[in-house]
Amino acid sequence: MWDARCKKCRYFGEKLFLKGEKCFTPKCPLVRKGAKVSRGRYSGYKKQLIEKQKVKLIYGIRERQLKRYFEEALRKEVATPQALGQILELRMDNVVFRLGFAPSRSVARQLISHGHFLLNGKPHNISSTILKVGDIVSIKPNSLKKKIFQDLTERIKKINVPKYLHLDLKNIEGKVVSVPDMEEMRMPFDLRLVVEFYSR
Repeated sequence: MWDARCKKCRYFGEKLFLKGEKCFTPKCPLVRKGAKVSRGRYSGYKKQLIEKQKVKLIYGIRERQLKRYFEEALRKEVATPQALGQILELRMDNVVFRLGFAPSRSVARQLISHGHFLLNGKPHNISSTILKVGDIVSIKPNSLKKKIFQDLTERIKKINVPKYLHLDLKNIEGKVVSVPDMEEMRMPFDLRLVVEFYSR
């Protein structure tokens, strides 16, 4: 049975990792059932549109947000696709997910909005905050007793944390130690096409 999020991966014919941990297991419907995608040749515009839609789905953001991130990326000194990727990866909800504190980005947004996290030791409930190098994300001590965080230590040991983050298992906190290297992360979208879409 394909659920709503799995159907989106099926439509694009590749994993978008919308369900977090399950996407990395043999239980993923895309692995078990496969996906046949054949829509003929795409125009340049269609390719750009598809990549933009994938970015929005993966990070759980709206059109207005993505366009704003693009405009912000234009002002950066590095290449615009790289700058855009760094902005997306440094969203607080994404960092929480990457650290293994939440099974998916959507769950990370819920947990943040419900006040379970600290940013640099202070309560923070805005999932779209763009973090900076040196920022520290941790879980409120009282929240660690919640069911969602049961067996957290064991779960995060299995997480392949990207190099731009440092995970402190002892204190259950993560730190941004550098800007993300998007080429190293090999995400399932082409940010160059997204930039071309907004540059038209």
